[in-house]
Amino acid sequence: MKTIYMDHAATTPTRQEVVKAMEPFWGDKFGNPGSLHSKGMEAREAMDSAREKVAKVIGASAGEIIFTGGGTESCNLAIKGFARANSGKGKHIITQQTEHHAVLDSCIALEREGFEVTYLPVDKHGVVSAERLRSAIRPETILVSIMYANNEIGTIQPITELARVARERNIMFHTDACQAGGLLEIDVKKLGADMMTLNGSKIYGPKGVGMLYVRKGLKLEPVIHGGGQENGMRSGTENVPGIVGFSTALELAQKERVQEAKRLTGLRDLLVDRVLKEIPKAYLNGHPTQRLPNNANFILLDVEGESLVLLLSEKGICSSTGSACTSRSLEPSHVLTSIGLPKEVAHGSLRLTLGKSNDQGQVETAVQEIKEVVSELRKISPIRMKESIMRGR
Repeated sequence: MKTIYMDHAATTPTRQEVVKAMEPFWGDKFGNPGSLHSKGMEAREAMDSAREKVAKVIGASAGEIIFTGGGTESCNLAIKGFARANSGKGKHIITQQTEHHAVLDSCIALEREGFEVTYLPVDKHGVVSAERLRSAIRPETILVSIMYANNEIGTIQPITELARVARERNIMFHTDACQAGGLLEIDVKKLGADMMTLNGSKIYGPKGVGMLYVRKGLKLEPVIHGGGQENGMRSGTENVPGIVGFSTALELAQKERVQEAKRLTGLRDLLVDRVLKEIPKAYLNGHPTQRLPNNANFILLDVEGESLVLLLSEKGICSSTGSACTSRSLEPSHVLTSIGLPKEVAHGSLRLTLGKSNDQGQVETAVQEIKEVVSELRKISPIRMKESIMRGR
């Protein structure tokens, strides 16, 4: 049975060009970048080259790039680091309800330190309006953090407009752009971002490595202390193979972005069209057009998401659900409830995120398998929801 992988929003395979770029740094070029001898300098040069490469891709300067251990650490550093370093100017932060937990939990942690956080509501498509952001700003607001594109439902936020609202009031703007790499424009000047998060595992790079762009002149307090690496912002011996791999993956992903996004959009639209037409009581979550090219997130009434994902896996289809199947509380996705879905509906979600390995044949096979599994599950389901529960969606 051939596996059809449709969970690229969770992670992507590391492409061979990236593996090849990393290989020397697992063996012969093993030096610590902090060492002054030839091996150390060799590693330092590779890391400096990677930093220049990343900076060029996002329209920044090398000194504005901080390499991290992934997107979560990057978001923690951006939010906690900026808030703590600038608390004298104010202690109010604005974010929104459908953020990744890396942002939400960082904000919750700051609330325990005396900061105030406003969590902006979103509309039924998951979009934050500029008007809501403008009305939430206070004299003591110092930071706004809004994700570029949602990891669950794929909705793309009007980042440029939101950043402009923050800039009008001289408030710093951070965006978690982890899902945008390789699919959307990530030039920080065009976006208007003061800080931006990216990671490797979403762009066919290595896991456990990412970056934070910090506009020159901004003050941050480190969240990891020690040897003072990364200009004092992220202590710990640098992951040279990972950094080299990340920079290579980012460069390749953005170079191929326009063509790949067009291809994926066609596959996504085919997938959405067939599911909505051929499976009764199926609904699309997220914005119908302003969404990631590879993201399709559905509600399938009378079906439990965890069971659907597990049965699809048995048929070789790798997917995900918004329900927290590993959570003891079994709470549904906060993203789905934030866009107005009842809890009992949110438990029936299915996310399919496409990537380089997928083609039209795989999409058609996946649709057929989903139809069969949904039919099987509905036969034994004790739930019979009326479609009126989705009225207006």
